[in-house]
Amino acid sequence: MRADIEYIRSFFEKFGFEVCERLGDYLGIQAARIRLFFIYAAFLTMGSPVIIYMILLFIKEIRFYIRKRKTSVFDL
Repeated sequence: MRADIEYIRSFFEKFGFEVCERLGDYLGIQAARIRLFFIYAAFLTMGSPVIIYMILLFIKEIRFYIRKRKTSVFDL
């Protein structure tokens, strides 16, 4: 049972693009607390934190592609 929970958790962390992890690093808060906040807020507000999560995901991915696209002087 514990292995199943760990597998599900690692799956969501891998494919969830680590939004909570990065936000936690930026704010200095544990990622688990941020995940709980999103879960509780989603139940209380009927899903609006999911929109915030998607916006943060979009921003993170755009920043990744911008940084990846930059070339250095040595690449010429």
